[in-house]
Amino acid sequence: MPTPKKKTSRSRRDMRRSHDGLSVPAMAVEKKTGELIRPHRAHKGADGAFYYKGKQISAAKN
Repeated sequence: MPTPKKKTSRSRRDMRRSHDGLSVPAMAVEKKTGELIRPHRAHKGADGAFYYKGKQISAAKN
């Protein structure tokens, strides 16, 4: 494997790494239970059914 021809400066290295940071996922509060959920995703309720935008989209499996 080839070796670098010139040393990479701290500034150049840090500029390259500037896009690698992780962000905290957005959270929303579920209206009925007050539980934190990810927005724009279906979530499982306490009764086992799946909900999206406050509406039940599938029945609970027994």
